[in-house]
Amino acid sequence: MKTIQEDIEQACTVLQRGGVILYPTDTIWGIGCDATNSEAVKRVYEIKRRADNKAMIVLADSMTKVDFYVEEVPDIAYDLSDLSEKPLTIIYSGARNLAPELLGEDGSVGIRVTREHFSQALCRRFRKAIVSTSANVSGEASPMSFAEISDEIKQAVDYIVEARQQEAGGNTPSSIIKLGAGGLVKVIRE
Repeated sequence: MKTIQEDIEQACTVLQRGGVILYPTDTIWGIGCDATNSEAVKRVYEIKRRADNKAMIVLADSMTKVDFYVEEVPDIAYDLSDLSEKPLTIIYSGARNLAPELLGEDGSVGIRVTREHFSQALCRRFRKAIVSTSANVSGEASPMSFAEISDEIKQAVDYIVEARQQEAGGNTPSSIIKLGAGGLVKVIRE
């Protein structure tokens, strides 16, 4: 069994080469890739058999990184991120420095700052945002544990992280809110 650090290093090597990984996040297991690499993002859509007009979210390890991917981060986003007791994905307008395939039709992007140890360390070490989409074929139920991930998904990725595979699950998807002009907050998923 690899150490967490070895697992992170191997995952980063795969991500840097444009590969796709299967990894644990602060919510459920995710399919991930370099969020700045269009070809890698297209592969994730193919693996999920998902329409490429459906935006995917990305993970970052801190609000400081969010500044790099969004033209203007509203002040309320910092408060919401700090105060949220459960994982929170915030949809921001004016995305930048990301693969265009990730963005909503309006140029927005959903970003979640992860506080979970493994995914935060992975994002920090990779130094870029990482795609985080549920580890299932589009339209099927999201797996709540590693054991529930289909063989089809496992065989389609380039690297499967060893960390946290034995956990029983019970995690849930994040809450999602969209920040609009003038401080407008719209709840998409509680």
